[in-house]
Amino acid sequence: MRFLAAIVSRQGFVALLLSALLAACTVVVDEGPRPRPPRPHPQLCTMQYEPVCARRGGDRQTFANACQAERAGYRIVRDGPCRDGGGGGGGGGEQTFCTREYAPVCARRHGAVRTFPNACEARAADYRVIGDGPC
Repeated sequence: MRFLAAIVSRQGFVALLLSALLAACTVVVDEGPRPRPPRPHPQLCTMQYEPVCARRGGDRQTFANACQAERAGYRIVRDGPCRDGGGGGGGGGEQTFCTREYAPVCARRHGAVRTFPNACEARAADYRVIGDGPC
């Protein structure tokens, strides 16, 4: 009878051990690629003036900087203000005021490359900045 009790006790122990092992196992099911979560928009933007032209649907708008455009849900199309009807000179006849800071940049417009004293002056002349420093 003791022998039978020892076997039942071992079977109980084995059953308990197997139950614990099964409980610890997990099954991972690969459901394929998951869609990316939407990119969070910045909550706070600085107020520096580095205008960009941005678009959302059919709407194009000039923003003071890229952060503000992205925060409003727009996609940046180009550096500098949006051009109305393809006109030059900074876009839409607006007057652009730049600081006299000397931080030279290399800029391009319609194949012409030129050095400007700073990025603001390049954008005001309707050039696209292509690099820091002189050309």
